Amino acid sequence: MTHPQPFTPGSLTAQDVLRLALTGRVYGAAVQTPLSPAPGLSARTGNAVWLKREDQQPIFSFKLRGAYNKMSGLTPAEAARGVICASAGNHAQGVAYAAQKLGLRAVIVMPVTTPEIKVRACRERGAEVILHGDSFSDAEELAQTLGRERGLTPVHPYDDPQVLAGQGTVALELLRQVETPGAYTVFVPVGGGGLIAGVAGVLKALRPDVRIVGVEPDDSDAMYRSVQAGRRVRLETVGIFVDGVAVRQVGEYTFDLARRYVDDWVQVSTDEVCAAIKDVFDDTRAVMEPAGALAVAGLKRYAAEQGLTGETLVALTCGANVNFDRLRHVAERAEIGERREAILAVTIPERPGAFRAFIGSLGPRAITEFNYRYAPREDARIFVGVQLGQPGERSELLESLGRQGYPVTDLTDDELAKVHLRHMVGGRAPEATHERVYSFTFPERPGALLEFLTALHARWNISLFHYRNHGSAHGRVLAGLQVPPEQVEDFAAFLAGLGYPAQEMTGNAAYRLFLT
Repeated sequence: MTHPQPFTPGSLTAQDVLRLALTGRVYGAAVQTPLSPAPGLSARTGNAVWLKREDQQPIFSFKLRGAYNKMSGLTPAEAARGVICASAGNHAQGVAYAAQKLGLRAVIVMPVTTPEIKVRACRERGAEVILHGDSFSDAEELAQTLGRERGLTPVHPYDDPQVLAGQGTVALELLRQVETPGAYTVFVPVGGGGLIAGVAGVLKALRPDVRIVGVEPDDSDAMYRSVQAGRRVRLETVGIFVDGVAVRQVGEYTFDLARRYVDDWVQVSTDEVCAAIKDVFDDTRAVMEPAGALAVAGLKRYAAEQGLTGETLVALTCGANVNFDRLRHVAERAEIGERREAILAVTIPERPGAFRAFIGSLGPRAITEFNYRYAPREDARIFVGVQLGQPGERSELLESLGRQGYPVTDLTDDELAKVHLRHMVGGRAPEATHERVYSFTFPERPGALLEFLTALHARWNISLFHYRNHGSAHGRVLAGLQVPPEQVEDFAAFLAGLGYPAQEMTGNAAYRLFLT
């Protein structure tokens, strides 16, 4: 039975989290998941790597633990009225599954951008799904209003003691499953902070020698920035690839617990997450969602940076609800994330035989991509992908090409080059005077691209446009518009009122090499 909340942010301790986890009731719906060895990752990192397989929950995510723990403790009156939540993914499915098990009414508000597979999964479990807005914030606002109007109990995805304690039962299982006699390190994916707050609370209460490392994407690191600032920081923008952890602001309870009990933090790139998805697949034949492989990406980076060898490292694989269409993008980026591919811009003479000579300069390395378009100039610029045998080989390749007289620019870490440019190389347009280039994001749903183009249509000519659907909740566009100098202020005002996040790319090196 629930009671008035005895805790306030700042008063919840590791011992409190442990007590709530020990008395929680998660196994009416959740299952104890295995701790699986990762032989491939172990061999490559020089450590004993283990995967805590939360992707094997009935909803393929750990979120079921917290949702069920919260909902199984409702009073009879609360249970009779039902529950409500806002979610675009795994928390929604956890609430729907728990409600079905407990016989409760569940209302779930989801953004209209939510993939149909997740909407359908909730409806099939009997939940009332309301689609509203283009973002989680829009859905959350409506959920709060409906909750008050209908008397429904909110089930927060992370900032609730019962929810985070439910997630903390992962740590109770780990303590029984890890057989190493000494200390070890646990890598935990971090979004709003429910999982790491619960896991850290339980582990520090029982095994303070166990190290806990929080892992975040480098473009969605709200928790790390908050811990560094000593207060909760709200991000202006968050990355869209690892959508399972993309939150602008972490919870009050979760922030306080994380800053007290988490030992260290690591941030990883999109490419490193894609490489980690492949690593997990190679070791388990399971396909993680980006957030599900986040801890593995962090483990690899942290082990390399800290020079760890011979240690026991555990990564929580927290979910496998991936859209099949996203796998194309993951496969593209995995080789770069593993540093097994270099993306280069190389200048070669515009004359017969130059291609053959350049390919010969690469030696026995395989070419993964080669883009070129003739232009009446003395030199030609080519966009080339080269397969690498080992991570350090990229610098050797760059030095070798330089010695042979080839001007080369390394684009391996250039986001514009990897997302857009590799699909549109050769599009030079010297007649496109006063061109300004921007990267835009917009919600990915039927009609969204048309709406974006309609909003973008103004008195400025579109001189460049590239769009590709990567199977995520948001689409990405690279667009060039011709803006004369005397209209720059008017154009800035137009962008401010456009309603779509925009980042200027006019000065980007890859753009200047291939598209001007």
